[in-house]
Amino acid sequence: MLKWSVIFLMVAIIAGIFGFFNIVAAAATIAKVLFFIFLVLFVISLFTGRSRSL
Repeated sequence: MLKWSVIFLMVAIIAGIFGFFNIVAAAATIAKVLFFIFLVLFVISLFTGRSRSL
């Protein structure tokens, strides 16, 4: 999921360089949403992950 967030961020940067501002807004929004979903899933996995017994 983080990979997709980075891909959409790169699309937004490249589109911004070439002046496609509508595509920039859409790609940046998608990247931001995917990043926050990844972040929430990561935090949940930290709390519910397996713990090793010693």
